[in-house]
Amino acid sequence: MNDRHIYLDHAATTPVKPQVLEAMLPYFSDKFGNASTIYSVGRESKKALEEAREKVATALGVMPREIFFTGSGTEADNWAIKGTAYANKDKGRHIITTSIEHHAVLHACQYLESDGFKVTYLPVDENGLVSPQQVLDAITPETILISIMFANNEIGTIQPIGEIGKIAREKGIIFHTDAVQAVGNIPINANDLNVDLLSLSGHKFYGPKGVGALYIRKGVKIASFLHGGAQEKGRRASTENVPAIVGLGKAIELATQNIDEYNKKLIELRDRTINEVMEKIPFVRLNGDRYKRLPGNVNFSFEFIEGESLLLMLDMKGIAASSGSACTSGSLDPSHVLLAIGLPHEIAHGSLRITFGEENTHEDVDYLMEVLPMIVNRLREMSPLYEKVKRGN
Repeated sequence: MNDRHIYLDHAATTPVKPQVLEAMLPYFSDKFGNASTIYSVGRESKKALEEAREKVATALGVMPREIFFTGSGTEADNWAIKGTAYANKDKGRHIITTSIEHHAVLHACQYLESDGFKVTYLPVDENGLVSPQQVLDAITPETILISIMFANNEIGTIQPIGEIGKIAREKGIIFHTDAVQAVGNIPINANDLNVDLLSLSGHKFYGPKGVGALYIRKGVKIASFLHGGAQEKGRRASTENVPAIVGLGKAIELATQNIDEYNKKLIELRDRTINEVMEKIPFVRLNGDRYKRLPGNVNFSFEFIEGESLLLMLDMKGIAASSGSACTSGSLDPSHVLLAIGLPHEIAHGSLRITFGEENTHEDVDYLMEVLPMIVNRLREMSPLYEKVKRGN
């Protein structure tokens, strides 16, 4: 049994930082009050909730009253898309998005299609990029919402959000970005980017699972997603998950304090891994834009192997990685993102996503490069197609 444990799947989830856990703990016990009550223990919870809201707002360059807490990034995406669609359907019933969005966006859009809305799914180029011109060309008099993810969860490609936001603002169309992978990894100012709605999730930047937030720019017309009590200014019913919200606030505060230094480290690990894999392993493709990508994201497709077998053998060597989105890892279908950038099914099946985090080191890359070429070679030796290539047939 291998005694090494190297975690290289930070895009799936991150561990909770000790400082975050420490901030959360009192709100499970001593400060357990319901934030909607008026007595002292409730007021303590309310104060902590509002302090967390201020921290999220500061990180995004917006006003605290524009931040609304949710139970996840998925809920935030669904609220942004369905809430905007139903609140603005008298103006039109057309939505623009891309073919590589997270399923939280794609499935929400497909649901709306079943209710009479029209959705344009823009294609992307071989690097996973959508152009602002594509967005502009897709706009019709019926368009009420544009939803383009900030950075892709699988291949790490960062979209031209500022340029798309400018187009949306000029056309008077609400612009949503799923920034679940971007927040805490790259600096974001929602106002500067002309973003109207922005989704985020705590567990992607060393906060707890089960909590997210939706930025709703003041003046944006959006319907409530959950109905019940008057929490979150009457826009999102449900007793607030105060410990998780406190954790989200602390995590985003820590994530944005030294973000440039953090990114520099991740980019070094990312670029070194890309260079060494491309140099040492034949028949490999880097997926996503080489430079317009998240600092810690690497995604390869290896010909003549199955990604699932690769992950299992890496796990036996003590390395945790992914073949794509954590939300679809149980599926045998190839990644919709990899198919959208033009990969054939057989190559899309041989994908590996490595996502670095704060605790990773160059020693981790040393070990990865020690075992990965051997594993790829071993798996290829089992492939009759690879045998034909080696023989030159």
